[in-house]
Amino acid sequence: MTRVKKGVHALKTRKNILKQVKGYRFGRSTKERMAYEAISHAGAYAFAHRRDKKGDFRRLWNVRINAALRNIDPKYSYSKFIGNLKKANIAIDRKSLATLALENPKSFEAIVKKVN
Repeated sequence: MTRVKKGVHALKTRKNILKQVKGYRFGRSTKERMAYEAISHAGAYAFAHRRDKKGDFRRLWNVRINAALRNIDPKYSYSKFIGNLKKANIAIDRKSLATLALENPKSFEAIVKKVN
């Protein structure tokens, strides 16, 4: 087998890794091994947090819907409203409901009246 010198490829890899960690602090931005470790962790966190973000937004929509419902009737809760929506066969997602509650309270109130 022939001998392969990998200087060019090693330099290219090192340059790409250090380019990705530009702006990181201390040795993570200058040392190849620490930089590689930082990139792998950052990628794992980014992947996990993209999933978490979906749950965070859903929780935010739930809170907004519940707050709007409490403005209409203090005893009416989010869980009762969602249950009544399902019984009435109204298929509207939480994101749309939260947007309506925030930007167009009259429409949201009409939906609430229809469900009850």
